[in-house]
Amino acid sequence: MKRLVLAIVLAAVLWTIMFSPMTASHVNFWLMMSFSALTLSALSLRFDAGWLREADRRWVNPLLGVIIAAALWGIFWTGDKVSSWLFDFARPQVNLIYGMKEGASPWLLSLLMLVLIGPAEEIFWRGYVQRTLSRRWSPNAGFVVTTLIYALVHAASCNFMLVMAAWVAGVVWGGLYRLYPRSIWAIIVSHAVWDVAVFVWFPI
Repeated sequence: MKRLVLAIVLAAVLWTIMFSPMTASHVNFWLMMSFSALTLSALSLRFDAGWLREADRRWVNPLLGVIIAAALWGIFWTGDKVSSWLFDFARPQVNLIYGMKEGASPWLLSLLMLVLIGPAEEIFWRGYVQRTLSRRWSPNAGFVVTTLIYALVHAASCNFMLVMAAWVAGVVWGGLYRLYPRSIWAIIVSHAVWDVAVFVWFPI
């Protein structure tokens, strides 16, 4: 449990450096995100790679991941329209998120999200954090606590829409892991494809 707490604290520190208005301007976001994702996934695999043995490796998982990513994109498209109608601050905050990709190569961002950032986040948050908490407490507790932490590590951004986006995505991916823990390959594909779709290929 000490290792898990250490890893979560490290994730919170790294996310704060990346997203906090006080520090974000002093780091290259994409280099920092790549470093953070690589570090956390390596730690989680070092501490406990049990999810690799348990994962369902059937060919249908990548296809399921793409379908989940498409459904999640639709949820976010709808949420963007509704939130923009309800709240004046919503769209400006979303635009701030998209501002992170200014000046970066779309091809490089796509590669980073598909190969490193998306998969690494799921290896850490679902494969390590949620799996560990679920085994120590209960699957429901693991799902709820992991989803809350996943959303809260984005709070340093002071961007309500980003925190809500993390919470909604965490509910979907964490909920799928709660119901079908062996489907983590589908969840990994879903996260990677959704990242690049919503941020590069089909921005909302």
